[in-house]
Amino acid sequence: MPAINKAKLMDGRALAKRILEDVAAKVQKIRTATGVAPCLATVLVGDDPASLAYTRMKRKRCEEASVRPLSIELPQGTTTEQLIAEISKLAADASVHGILVQHPVPKPVDKRAAFEVIPLEKDVDGVTSGTLGRVILGMPAFCSCTPRGIMRLLDEYQVELDGAYAAVIGRSPILGRPMASMLINRHATVTLCHSRTRSLPTVVRGADVVIAAVGRPRFVQAGWIKTGAVVIDAGYNPGNIGDVDFEGAIEPASLITPVPGGVGPMTIATLIDQTAAAAAMQLGVEL
Repeated sequence: MPAINKAKLMDGRALAKRILEDVAAKVQKIRTATGVAPCLATVLVGDDPASLAYTRMKRKRCEEASVRPLSIELPQGTTTEQLIAEISKLAADASVHGILVQHPVPKPVDKRAAFEVIPLEKDVDGVTSGTLGRVILGMPAFCSCTPRGIMRLLDEYQVELDGAYAAVIGRSPILGRPMASMLINRHATVTLCHSRTRSLPTVVRGADVVIAAVGRPRFVQAGWIKTGAVVIDAGYNPGNIGDVDFEGAIEPASLITPVPGGVGPMTIATLIDQTAAAAAMQLGVEL
């Protein structure tokens, strides 16, 4: 394994820590003005170990920022109608300011139908079609957390996006598609790719910014990365492995996110930050 040049690493943990410290100050302002603590409700269906671990981590980070976590755990076999009923209760509850449905949702639950029950003002995970539409149009919205976290990382490291060519690998409605829209809205030229894109290595080799979100371990090879490119690995696979061949890609890349410690912490910090912002809007507090 080559020696890792620390100057090249984009440290998501350090930036996420600063964001959560800022959230804690916002929460204190909200509580002083209203006596109310922002509340994030997390709805988990089933007992998937990875999902359980993610929800525990989110709950811990909420507590660190003085955001009140509310956990709704539903058993395996919960129907779409039952899940929608639980989300509808949270939507109507004025003490709940943000709603997150932990995904993946086990089949045969219709996750899209469940997502669409979340009101825009409580969609702090950025999963509804209304939110995606606003992101595409560049309108204010609680964007999908991973893409927004990536944008904050790119800004932190002063990556110039105006006029840059970006390749986004992955087309999911909560990562790849909003990611492409955010980059376009910052005047980047974007190719939205996926695992079936023809001549994918050739497309990626031309990119100044590469964002991998395809869900396959080490899918993006070192030989695909042009010298000086910024590489964002938004993948997370068993064994703490990302979607990029990190050991090889770190050589040509000018900046690269590690897995873990890059995008992941930013996703959670963004979620909690957006929960505080949602609470401030609903309670009429100016931050």
